[in-house]
Amino acid sequence: MKNIRAHAAQSGEPDAPDCAVPATAAEALAAEGHRATRDRVARSILDHGPSSAADLASRLGLTPAAVRRHLDGLAAAGLVDAREQRVYGSRGRGRPAKVFALTDSGRSAFYQAYDQLAADALRWISAAAGGGVAGEEAVAAFARARLARQGERYQDALAAAGSGQRAEALARALSADGYAATVRRVPSAAAAPGAPAGAQLCQHHCPVAHIAEQFPQLCEAETEVFSQLLGTHVQRLATIAHGDGVCTTYVPASGAAPSPARAPGAVPTAGTSPIENGSSARRNLA
Repeated sequence: MKNIRAHAAQSGEPDAPDCAVPATAAEALAAEGHRATRDRVARSILDHGPSSAADLASRLGLTPAAVRRHLDGLAAAGLVDAREQRVYGSRGRGRPAKVFALTDSGRSAFYQAYDQLAADALRWISAAAGGGVAGEEAVAAFARARLARQGERYQDALAAAGSGQRAEALARALSADGYAATVRRVPSAAAAPGAPAGAQLCQHHCPVAHIAEQFPQLCEAETEVFSQLLGTHVQRLATIAHGDGVCTTYVPASGAAPSPARAPGAVPTAGTSPIENGSSARRNLA
């Protein structure tokens, strides 16, 4: 797997603020420690999504000042960028907190080096089927078969979980496969007070995101498998492949009626999908 330091070496970006060759073993160790810590900062953003310097400092056991130095280096290399944190509901006085997110270059530093081979193989499948609609369906059939095998490995874990904990069990299984998945419980706006909350299944990393940009059938097949494993319709709200920071799937509470805006199993376009009350899907992103 490529990492942040490999990307820095390829781009010629210095590993530390002082890019002179270390004169002593102690300086060499300090430079290596700097690189390792910067990798940890980038990996934490990958796993948890856009994060403030304070959040990173708390997770990594560093001072905010130290984290900011590493963020400055990552930003100078084009691996992260800063943005204002989205605030939902009422906002207090003052400017919104600044959060840092991986750029496309930063995210690609974590990807396997097989993207081109995979893309070529899927194009060959499409062409061999005759291209056009037939080619798209051939790629979709491959994606469904691939994800079905992955889903089979998760079935035992989900079967052992209680009906209200299946989303969490799926997140743990996905995380074991490198998807850095988490679950956030979110009440439906249309639900009665005290009703069970639905869930947002968030995947902070996607090993095939670069391929899914070209072949959205991969995301669609994954959504179908999630629906089958969880025993309910689910709605894909956002995907890394579509340019969002996190792949987010809405899982309704057990027994909840399907959203009237979409048929069960539909895969809405990221950022435009209604959730129960017709509001933007982005409003509920973690």
